[in-house]
Amino acid sequence: MTKAEVIAEIAQKTGIEKVDVSETVEAFFKVIKNAMIEGENVYVRGFGSFVIKKRAEKTARNISKNTAIIIPEHFIPSFKPAKVFVEKVKNSAAKAKMAAAAEEKIEM
Repeated sequence: MTKAEVIAEIAQKTGIEKVDVSETVEAFFKVIKNAMIEGENVYVRGFGSFVIKKRAEKTARNISKNTAIIIPEHFIPSFKPAKVFVEKVKNSAAKAKMAAAAEEKIEM
């Protein structure tokens, strides 16, 4: 599902104009991006957490030049789904659909 499809579905379900929904969705993402850039984690109860993870310094190899390079420690954005959300996905009908589709491919 793309962002445009999400916006269209929200507009359809709420009756709000697509332009307004689009502005709201863009504002939501901007708030999350800015908070994480400033070093804050964002927690959405029942959905998940947008957290900043620290990657330790490590040594890597440049194969083409056969040299070792040091990758400094850095931070990356990450998403951790809420337990409730994970359980709903595990027990969803989509899982059954995917299994049925996989069986059909195997039988062909």
